[in-house]
Amino acid sequence: MGKPTGFMEYERKDSTAVKPKERMKNFNEFHIQLSEEERCEQAARCMECGVPFCQSGMIIGGMTSGCPLNNLVPEWNDLLYTGNLEQALNRLLKTNNFPEFTCRVCPAPCEAACTCNLNGRPVAIKENEMGIIENGYAQGYITAKPPKVRTGKRVAVVGSGPSGLAAADQLNKRGHLVTVFERSDRAGGLLMYGIPNMKLEKQVIDRKINLMKEEGVVFEVGVEIGKDAKSAKKLTQDYDAVILACGASNPRDISAPGRDAKGIYFAVDYLKSVTKSLLDSNFEDKKYIDAKGKNVLIIGGGDTGNDCVGTAIRQGAKSVMQLEMMPKPPEHRAPENPWPEWPKVLKTDYGQEEAIAVFGNDPRVYQTTVKEFIKDKNGNLCKVKVVKLEPKKDEKTGRMIMAEAAGSEYEVPAQLVLIAAGFLGAQKSVADAFGVELNERTNVKTMPDHYATNVPNVFTAGDMHRGQSLVVWAIHEGRQAAKQVDQALMGYTNL
Repeated sequence: MGKPTGFMEYERKDSTAVKPKERMKNFNEFHIQLSEEERCEQAARCMECGVPFCQSGMIIGGMTSGCPLNNLVPEWNDLLYTGNLEQALNRLLKTNNFPEFTCRVCPAPCEAACTCNLNGRPVAIKENEMGIIENGYAQGYITAKPPKVRTGKRVAVVGSGPSGLAAADQLNKRGHLVTVFERSDRAGGLLMYGIPNMKLEKQVIDRKINLMKEEGVVFEVGVEIGKDAKSAKKLTQDYDAVILACGASNPRDISAPGRDAKGIYFAVDYLKSVTKSLLDSNFEDKKYIDAKGKNVLIIGGGDTGNDCVGTAIRQGAKSVMQLEMMPKPPEHRAPENPWPEWPKVLKTDYGQEEAIAVFGNDPRVYQTTVKEFIKDKNGNLCKVKVVKLEPKKDEKTGRMIMAEAAGSEYEVPAQLVLIAAGFLGAQKSVADAFGVELNERTNVKTMPDHYATNVPNVFTAGDMHRGQSLVVWAIHEGRQAAKQVDQALMGYTNL
């Protein structure tokens, strides 16, 4: 380890965020990165533990603990501290195809599992990861490296989200001829249109996509494979293997009276419309769902809900309320939630910070859900009736559920509702077109820890396979699927 006493000498330091009222003026990333000297100090805080939980990627208590990619965190922290940034980059890229994405959007289960978290604050792993990868681009360490030998095997990847990109990147490096099909007009999947610019500016994605193109990966956008059985059949005929990485694309809906009111949208449709208009015309085309001057109600308390809060505020929303069915989390770990489990504690993200700065209060309302959507005479949404929830034991199952509290209904004004309640599994039309089986959770069915479907030479990866999850899990899935495809094509694998 670089400095045995570093974790005692230096306090954790994160990049500085632009003040909420200033950053709301645009859709740019808003963190001012640490200096090289500050990053060295942060790297010196790493203890290089004998058992580095940060890179474990285990499921503990039903939650991810440590990095699913098994990133070699202690190694590249040490190399960063000693100033060997090129070797640090090599070790980082050994396990992660896209550090430029994960350092921006990952919730950092590595940091939650950091041993420093036991009695203090964890190592700033994401900050260090960003320093290494961005320095790699700046110094010219990252250049196109096409494979020197091609196998002649052809692989089609359907979907260009993180799992599809990871599979394509791995298989291309192996020497296979890879084509990625994307139904949207830009590659990147939910990275492109499901995550706002202020979290992940799209030139970061384009930079990596262009590098992959230089290395030989072919991208075909605006092509919806699986829309009909013929296109799926042609793909299986023309390619030696097909990987389905289409994501969990069925948004969970809200069944309540008045659901047909005008002004209710799924969060992913809202975010896509805003980002696409921003990229296409800097909003000049007006082809986006607009929150300006409206009372906005967001259903869902997760990352996507927070992204909707931040986006609506930038558009000039009159008010923003975010509904969360579950009770408010504690500010500190509860005894029943010990390290190295993922900490189930209150997290105030950038969107909520901005809402507090603008409106003077946290937009989140806990233990509350929608009872009814109320329309005006023209069918436009004008109000929402909400109801408080309370924990209650289900008499049939014995489980604790959130049940309506009698007499707790009240109405709130709302002209725009955004449903950010998660996703329910693979798109059935794609599964049916390829003839792949789905499991009881409507994800593509495979053997445990395998990626081959019931259809010969058709594989799956990412959210389509495991259900809605993290970007790091999607990259993990793409890498593992690529390994099994390579094994099937070549009889062995060195991935």
